[in-house]
Parts: sequence; structure tokens; C-alpha cells
Amino acid sequence: MPLYEYELCEGDCKVCGGRFTLRRPLTAQPLTNCPLCKKPVRKLISSFNSPVKLKPVSITDAKKAGFTVLKRLGKGEYEKQ
Repeated sequence: MPLYEYELCEGDCKVCGGRFTLRRPLTAQPLTNCPLCKKPVRKLISSFNSPVKLKPVSITDAKKAGFTVLKRLGKGEYEKQ
């Protein structure tokens, strides 16, 4: 289920903080009022999660993580490092 961010159309609220996030199914009716304070809300366009580019892992880091590191010697030949 996707996460949706909402904010109050006007004013602020001590109950919901004026802004909140809900997990809702795609088939759910659009939310028009805050479930806590019952004031009108609007859906925000929010950011999405994407993979972060990481630096290449060093051989020692890979070994510490439990991976077997192989070095290519030739066609079809590998040596454990």
C-alpha cells in the first residue's frame, strides 16, 4: 500500500499537527477530512524512495560482509582472494 501525505487546507491543529502521512490502498476513496480533527485536508505531492548510488565496495569490505571474492585469471578460471 502506498503512503500519502496530507495537510490541512486552513489553519493548524494540535491533534494532527496540520500535516500527516497515511498508508492507504489504491482503491480507497479520496480523503477529504482529517481522521483525527475532521478538518478539510488536501493531498500533497510527495517525494518517492529511489535507490541511492553507493561507492563500489572494496575487497576487504566484501570479505567482512561474508562474500567470497574471486579474481579472474583467464577464460573460465578464477582464484579465491
